[in-house]
Formats: sequence, structure tokens, C-alpha cells
Amino acid sequence: MKKLTILMLACSLLSPTLFAPALAADATSAAAVKQNAAPLKVTSVEGLTEYRLTNGLRVLLFPDASKPTITTNIVYMVGSRHENYGETGMAHLLEHLLFKPTANFGLKKGTRTPVEVLNAIGAQFNGTTWLDRTNYYAVFPANAENLSTMLALEADRMVNSPIAQNDLWNHETQKGEMTVVRNEFEMGENDPIRITNQQIRSVAYDWHNYGKDTIGARSDIEKVDIANLRAFYKNYYQPDNAMLMVAGKFDEAKVLQQINQLFGKIAKPKRKLSNTWTVEPVQNGERSVTVRRNGGTQYVGMGYHLAPGSHIDSVALGVLMGVLTDAPSGRLYKALVDSKLASKVEVENSANLESGYGIFNAVVPKDGNLETVRQIMDKVLASFKTEPVTQEELQRARQRLLRDIDLTMADTTKLTIGLTEALATGDWRLFFLQRDQLEQLDLPAVQAAAEKYLKVDNRTVGLFYPTEKADRTQIPAKPDLQAALQHYKGRPVQAQGEIFDSSPDGIEKRVQRSTLPNGMKLALLPKKNKGETVALTLNLRMGSEASLRNKAGVGQFTAELLMSGSANYNREQLQDELAKLKAQLSVGGSAYDVDVTLSTVRANLPKALDLIAEILQKPTFPESEFQKYRLSRINKLEQNIPEPMAQAQNIYQQRMDGAPPGHVRHVLSLQESLAESKAIELASVKQFHSEFYGSDAALVSAVGDFDAKALQEQLTKLFGAWKSKQKRERIAPLLAAIKPEKLTVNTPDKANSVLLLGLPLAISDSHPDYPALVLANHMLGGGALRSRLADRIRQKEGLSYGVGSMFNANQLYEVGSWMAFAISAPENVAKVEAAMQEELQAALDKGFSVDELKEAKKGLLQAAQVERTQDESLAQLLSYDLRVDRTMAHTKALEAKLESLTVAQVNQALRSWLKPANLVWVKGGDFSKTGK
Repeated sequence: MKKLTILMLACSLLSPTLFAPALAADATSAAAVKQNAAPLKVTSVEGLTEYRLTNGLRVLLFPDASKPTITTNIVYMVGSRHENYGETGMAHLLEHLLFKPTANFGLKKGTRTPVEVLNAIGAQFNGTTWLDRTNYYAVFPANAENLSTMLALEADRMVNSPIAQNDLWNHETQKGEMTVVRNEFEMGENDPIRITNQQIRSVAYDWHNYGKDTIGARSDIEKVDIANLRAFYKNYYQPDNAMLMVAGKFDEAKVLQQINQLFGKIAKPKRKLSNTWTVEPVQNGERSVTVRRNGGTQYVGMGYHLAPGSHIDSVALGVLMGVLTDAPSGRLYKALVDSKLASKVEVENSANLESGYGIFNAVVPKDGNLETVRQIMDKVLASFKTEPVTQEELQRARQRLLRDIDLTMADTTKLTIGLTEALATGDWRLFFLQRDQLEQLDLPAVQAAAEKYLKVDNRTVGLFYPTEKADRTQIPAKPDLQAALQHYKGRPVQAQGEIFDSSPDGIEKRVQRSTLPNGMKLALLPKKNKGETVALTLNLRMGSEASLRNKAGVGQFTAELLMSGSANYNREQLQDELAKLKAQLSVGGSAYDVDVTLSTVRANLPKALDLIAEILQKPTFPESEFQKYRLSRINKLEQNIPEPMAQAQNIYQQRMDGAPPGHVRHVLSLQESLAESKAIELASVKQFHSEFYGSDAALVSAVGDFDAKALQEQLTKLFGAWKSKQKRERIAPLLAAIKPEKLTVNTPDKANSVLLLGLPLAISDSHPDYPALVLANHMLGGGALRSRLADRIRQKEGLSYGVGSMFNANQLYEVGSWMAFAISAPENVAKVEAAMQEELQAALDKGFSVDELKEAKKGLLQAAQVERTQDESLAQLLSYDLRVDRTMAHTKALEAKLESLTVAQVNQALRSWLKPANLVWVKGGDFSKTGK
């Protein structure tokens, strides 16, 4: 399932003290009592403690009171590696079915389904499936009721999910989750690059299931036997094959006891899990595969069998991948992107339990020479014997990896979810052990890995070349982790941050607002953070409608090229400096609005700000970087032109565009954007920066561990005298005058299609109807997996993997819009369209219920609370409010309005604004075989 960020509401549930998961059929009362004995403490590393229940369930607890949220993450050690012949995709199908109703959640009268429960507690949640594992995680506001609800849900669906035939596929109604998963499969079929990588893996593996894609074969998805699927579930979804992680604001002793009461009642199964015994034989020579299908770009990938993810070689290989592909310093990047032969180089790496696999790849323009790129890749990947890895390359790649590790460790939620992959490769402690190994890694180890694994006979590419002498690579066996980790204790527990009140009043008490002499506005919220992290946003606003006429393209080029080099740093050096500062920096935007987002640590914030000032004020815009960016942009547009999603979105956006040609907000067609990108010159980029850039209308917000006074003084010093030559005036968005119509875009050879519909609305977010429309849209299509549209089109009809709706309104101007979307197979788009029309009309005719509104209110408010606990999101909110001189009082007032609305008010607002007869419909896909 795709990762979803949701705003939903909380609900009451059966008390966990009254609910216990059903015991296995062969468990006696005496056995259940015995299995509910006190948990055994296994190990503790850097504040994370592992326990084991008597039924085999592993529990990892990580208390962190610095944020008012809790993260649960349950990992089952089962993935596509465990699937049998004819059953590919089974593990992923199960992931979907575990969100369906169970006897205790949804099927019993008065209870809610798993999706309703997750939405009810305002959770950010997802389930994911990969080669060696499946996991389900949720992030929600920290309180005893929410945690009890979540633990009860996970304990229940561990053993009580019915895995019902009608949920998978109802033969009478011809509906079910099977078609949703099949639609997800079709999404992947649209991507020729993904298909090529899938084919590389398939050719590279003779026998091991790592050569099969986790989504499964289309035929297996459609024909999987429900009895086999249910047996698969009963075999692997058991306490002795799972680890439950709980992290955040909770009492460790109480929660451990609660987990033991809930999960300890589940009997340890009598079956014994068998290992997957297939070992992939050594590859006997270079292999090749050619894919021919519709697409906008060319592509070449070179894949290699690698060590298991837990092997020490895996650490060296991670560094080696950075040496080759990091932008702009990587060897492949320099050889292919700098020379403009390719627009992008990357590596796709799978660090698996039993053996790994990595694919180095390059995206090549459709008029480029693919054979030349293949030959250069071949030369670079084989160059390490004559051009060994240097200490500088090792240090650069290591710094970037350690930076990412440090930032992950500073975010308890990210760390908890990230430990899924370490657990899948053998043990959660590998995350910390391999960090230590990375710090100690020396040059000979990286060089040895290059020579050991990057061999021609260990490779699969787009061509086949026979060889008289095979140079085989023997992949090492999975190491004995028990010996490596027996006495491992890790490092001292990281200091936690303060307990932070994320309510609007709590935030407003802490925010310090000011305006610099040149007009730059500041909103600063200093607080103690775990890891001393800080998030900062800087927004430059510039130009006017008149001065920016016909400059939208060059303005975007300018914004996107700011990171290409500055007075004292080239692009590569900028990336190196950011890695040293443990900083993640993003710079980009448009001709009138440039956004800078920074995440770093307290000690490095001053230097990071100095670097930002230099990037913004003294960019050099090197010719070579300009040409690379233009090539990449052209390449991306050419890649999008044959795609149904890109085509339909572009046409829809043009219909919703109220700006005339030449206006800075005007939406160009994909072909017009392509022509514009080819015509822009470097001199115009430099001139645009000189004329328009300045900080006199800029906004800065910061949240986290910093000295507010020192930050304000530094911002004054860096930006106080920097003013734009062009006067800045607000550029009002323009409301489109549209006519209702239905448009079809045919995109040949695409297995997936998209449907978009919507209309412009003359409304601002200050309008009295705005809160009601927010709630109405949430119930109609804004909730993740749980809304009128999702219930009908995804859950009931099984027609779409992704379906929903969106509503927005400007802060100052009466310009807004409502739109809905759905993806589906082309042959199902007519059914989706009909279902959309029926659900819209039903909402208008019958309205929403009191219970729907109650859930929507609570879910939206709890989810908003979660968003405000995340420093990056809060900094963006403060910056957004700075634009119109708002305080958190506005957020408080909006939430009060949401809370006070009646169902009659919400229904009336929807009927007043949403007029089905005025909608614009756009669908894109290959409809050549669907009939009229």
C-alpha cells in the first residue's frame, strides 16, 4: 500500500481489558495462563529495550516523551520470499486484507473496522510488503485510549482476520480487494523503467524468489486460492514470527504489562516454521534482457548479486554505491550526467536477509546514444582495479550516510519504522552495529568489495556477451549474528527533548515574531529537542504581475539552479559541506516564490545559515550545471508526454487556469513547456536573479533547538541589506471561467488510466462556509481509505487503488477549487465515472449523517495535532501564517468552528457550492480496447 498521510478522527472502542484476541483452537486455559507469564528482557541498546513473551512474540519498547505522539510498528517475518509456485503476490494480498473487518472489528455489531479505527484515532498509517517481511505502522496522538485501541487492533488481526473469499473477490458481485491490488499492479506496468529493473532481477535469479516482484504475477493475483491464502496467514501471522515495536510518549512498565495481557493470551502455535532453503547458484556469466515498450526516455541498468544485508561487505557496498552515484561527485554521475549523455544516474539496492542485489542505472534522452552510455557504464564499473577508491571518495560517501543516520536517530518515528529493514535483514540492532562498522570502515574494505562484486560474470544488463572464462562471485552465507551481537550494548542513550505542548495556545505562547528593518518577517519557536535538531524555512517573495510577465520559465530555472554553485563552493562542494554540517537543505520554487527548507542540529545552524545566504545571494550558475538541468527537465517532460497521469493532469490544470498567456501563473501545455525549456538561455537566468532576488519581502520560520536572539541577529546581518531591484507586489490568483465538458486523452500501451473531475470555486479560507466545506470534502473523499468515494470505489467495488478528493481556498482572494480523482484499469473507467456521479449526487440529495460528522471532526483535529508535533510541518504552518499576518489564534478559531458545525450546516454548504452540472471531467489512458 502507498504511504498515506491522513487527517481523521478518534472513536471509542471496546476496552482492551474487556477484549482478548481469540486463542488458537488447540490452546487450553492452563496453557493460556502459562503463556501470560512475565515477559523476559532480552537486550537493551541506546534506549531501546527488547522483551520476549512466552508465546515467542518479540517486543521492542522505546519511550520518548519529547513529542505527544506514539508510533506502533508490528513486523511479521514473511514476505514474497516465502511464496510458493502459483502464489506470487500472496504476502502483499494479505497486507491488504488485514485492513478488512474482523469478528471483533467491524463484523460484530457496534464495532468499527480496522480502517475506521485507524482513521478514528487520527493516525498516519500504512502497511508495506517486501521480500523478507511485512509491516503495519501507525503514528497517532499519545494517550492511553488511543494506544489501548491500537494494541487491541494489532492483537486481534494477528490471529482473527477471516481472510474471507468475499473480501478478496466476490464471484457473485464481481467485486473485491483483488481488483484493487491488480490496479496497483497495473500502475507499475505503466512505468517502463520499473519493468526493466523487474526484468533484470528476473533474469539474474534462476531459482530464488528474490527474482520475483513482490506485487506478484497478474495471473496469480487474479486466481489465488483463498484456502491457500488463509493457510499462509495462519502459518506466518503468529506471535513467534513477529516483533511489535512501540515508541513515543508512554509508561514503559505499564505498556509492557498491557502488551503481555493482550498478546500473551494468544497461544504459541504448535507448528514449526521451516526455513526457505533455496540458495541461488553462482552466476556463470553476464546475462542480458531487452525491453521494448512505449515510453519517453531510454534506460540502461547493470545489476549485480551482492552480500546479504547483515554481512560486513554490505556496509562497504553502501559506501561504494555512493562513490559511484552520488550527485554531483559520483563516478557514474560525472561520466554520464556531466557529459550530458544521461539526465540521471541512480542505484536500486536491496539489502536482503539471504543475498542482496544492486542495479546501477542511467536515464538517457530518447535521442541519446544508449550503446555509448552502456559502454561508459561498463568502463566506469570496471575501473576500480586501475583507479582504486580514494580516501576522499570514502570520506564523502561516509559523511552523507552518517548524516542520514543521525537525522533518523533524532526522529523517534522515523527510527522506529526504519528499524523494519534492519529487522528483516536479521536483527534490529544491525542499524546501530552497521553505523559503528561504517565509522570504522577503511579503504581496503571498500576497494575489496568493488573488486569482489563488480565483475562482468556477476552482472545482468541489456545485452548478452558469451565468455570463455567465467569469473564467478561466491556470495557469502548469512553470518552468525548471535556471536556478533551477544555482547553488543551500543552507545549511551541519546538525550531526549522537552515535553512540548502542541496545542494552538501552547504554540502561540512560545512563538517570537518580529520584522527586520528591510521588511523580512520572522516567526521563531525555540525548544529543546532530542538530538538538538532544528527545522527552518525561508521563503522569498518577489516581482509583480507586470514585471514577471513571460518570465515564469526562466524564474523556475533560476530557483532550481541555485544549488548548482556559489561564490565559494561548486555543486559537489556544497553537498559535501551540507553532509559535514549534518544538514538537509532543499531550495526551489517559481518565478515569484522561492522556498528554502533546512533541517540540521543546533551547533551547525549558524554555518548552515551562512551557506544558505551565499547560495541565495551569490550563485554562480555554471554553464555546465545549466545545461545538465535543462537536459534533465527536457528529459522529464519527454518522459511525461506519453503518460496518462501527466497528460490528464496537465489538461485539467489548463481548464482550471484563469491566467492569460504570458501571466506568471499561466499553465502551459506539456509541449509548450518542452519548447520553453529548450529556448531558455543562461544569460536570462543570471539577469533574472540580479533583477528580482532580495529578502525585503522574505519570511523566515524556525522550530527546534536554537538561540532565538542569536538567530535573529544573524538573519539581520546576512539579509538585512539585501533588497530586490524590482518592487514586489502580491500576484492575485485568477478564477477560471470554465464550461462543463468531458475530455478524453488516449495514451497507447498504458495498463492504467486516470480520471479527474472538478470545478473552480469563488471562495477564500475566511468565508463562513470554508470550515463546513473542509469537513464535507473530508467525508466525501478526503479521508485515507475511509470516505464516501473510497468506500464505494475502492472498498466496495474494488475498482481503484487510489481514489479521493481535494478542496482548497486562498488565504486572501476568493479563489479556490474542488477536485476528485481515481486511477483504474481503462476497461473500468466507465464504472468509476458512474460511481463518482452516483456518490456525488447521493451526498447532495441525502447529505451526511450525524455520526459521520462526529468522526470527521475528531479525526481532523487529532491529525492536526499530530502535524503540529512535527517541527518541519509546524515551521511551514508558521511561515504560511506570516504571509497574511496571522497567529495561531486563527488555527484555534478554525478548529473551534469545525467543532461547532452541525450536520445541517455542512450539508447545506456542500449543496451551495458543489454543482455536478458544472464539473469538468478529464480521463487519460489506453481506451482502444474498451469499446464506446
